[in-house]
Amino acid sequence: MSNLIVKTASAYEYPLLIKQLYLAPLANNPNQEIVYRDQLTLTYKTWQERVHRLANALAAIGVKEGNTVAVMDWDSHRYLEAYYAVPMMGAVLHTINVRLSPEQMIYTIEHAEDDVIICHADFIPLLESIKGRIQEGRKFILIDEGGEVVNQHFQFEGEYEKLLAEASPTYNFPDFDENTRATTFYTTGTTGLPKGVYFSHRQLVLHTLTTTAALAAPASQGRFHRDSVYMPITPMFHVHAWGVPYVATFLGTKQVYPGKYVPAMLLKLLTSHKVTFSHCVPTILNMLLKEPTSKEFDLSNWTCIIGGAALPKALAIEALKRGIDIFAGYGMSETCPILSLAQISVEEEGLTFEEQADIRCRTGYPVGLAQMRVVDAEGNDVPQDDKSSGEIVVRSPYLTQGYLKDHVHSEKLWEGGWMHTNDVAVVNSKGSIRITDRTKDVIKVGGEWLSSLEIEDVIAKHEGILEVAVIGCPDTNWGEVPLAIIVSKDTVQFEDREIIQIVKASVDNGVLPREAITLKVKRTDSIDKTSVGKINKVALRTRFL
Repeated sequence: MSNLIVKTASAYEYPLLIKQLYLAPLANNPNQEIVYRDQLTLTYKTWQERVHRLANALAAIGVKEGNTVAVMDWDSHRYLEAYYAVPMMGAVLHTINVRLSPEQMIYTIEHAEDDVIICHADFIPLLESIKGRIQEGRKFILIDEGGEVVNQHFQFEGEYEKLLAEASPTYNFPDFDENTRATTFYTTGTTGLPKGVYFSHRQLVLHTLTTTAALAAPASQGRFHRDSVYMPITPMFHVHAWGVPYVATFLGTKQVYPGKYVPAMLLKLLTSHKVTFSHCVPTILNMLLKEPTSKEFDLSNWTCIIGGAALPKALAIEALKRGIDIFAGYGMSETCPILSLAQISVEEEGLTFEEQADIRCRTGYPVGLAQMRVVDAEGNDVPQDDKSSGEIVVRSPYLTQGYLKDHVHSEKLWEGGWMHTNDVAVVNSKGSIRITDRTKDVIKVGGEWLSSLEIEDVIAKHEGILEVAVIGCPDTNWGEVPLAIIVSKDTVQFEDREIIQIVKASVDNGVLPREAITLKVKRTDSIDKTSVGKINKVALRTRFL
């Protein structure tokens, strides 16, 4: 007798569609707030009505199942509306990275085959600069927040708010195959053209449920729940703002959207709305803590995941001293993105800040549905000694199945049936992972591998360092040596040899391998960043080598 489940003719199969996430808060918390800057406050009930209106407005201009709708906006309630309305119609949401170069933006618009672009007035000059270089036929919707709109070439179908006001407040979102593509966006790689990654409804729902469980699991530290107050400080065009807006909406949590990132506004919103949970890259947190008025704000009730780049221990300790519950998260554009979190146990909360930082800055433990291995060149798991290094490879039900229209890179990504991250890491006896570098950033000194991240972490502890990046510099004797590119604080004077002495002391203490003593130092006024705030080591190599 077969054990296969036989479906009753009238039974509802409940496909894992984004609309299932969307239905929860209306039943559970319809009067909870969604806030946009200091300009607008909605309830979930009125916000959900706006989602219906947006779907009707898009349908009225011809959007149908299979079309692609792109968005160019700051982090806002409108973006959250598009997160739901577009894929729930059966269309594909393309979140355009507004920080790409014009050439890259042209490529992504054409490659994604955008049919409609919803554009904030602030980005019209950007569109104007590429007018004539993107194909005709696509339609445009304007977001006008009351500023001066400079538009010479584009015919808009209408203004966003007016279109919603004229649209019906009810839309019948259909059921369809849960494996239907819901979103597309493009990696912010530092070489070559951006690569398109894509996710289905099923993948986004599974990522949401997995992340919800992972953030709710700890007894106290690193928690996100229904009574939290959420504000993203990761752009909503980047990996669905790490997927957390879907979690927040699913839970019916109060949400605060900051619009364009301005340190003073971010700090104001954090405190005035008593925000308890956010996520950002290290450079954003560093910017907030270095803001002249920062110390006037109480951040002691704030939990913040740091991802996108390694969390420096010096930054973690500084945040802990301010009362911030800070910890690292790990993932990639290709992984939806959350794979692991560096949450700590109740017992570990009693450790010193220095000891806690050692744990909070790790890559951490895999979340529920993510399988993560650290393997050697032959694909064997490395020993769990926190020393033996290998590449992180992963499996999960929510990983992109490939790159859009790019078979060659897709096959390389999934070589051997595991997704290859190109991140080099070690694993300790408890199973906690710690990334030591990107494969392309590891420095080979006299035949020995040296981690640029570990050297950066040591240098960042110097009181005069504002930012630091370490890259490999060609050397006739050693092949490569580490080059520390530093931005110093205006208020602290020091000589380069102090940095070299710090590194030497760490070598003497066994923190760094002896090859680190070959370090060289260069100063600069700024360190190149990618469009999402990560250190751009490719650009640094071009500038300094």
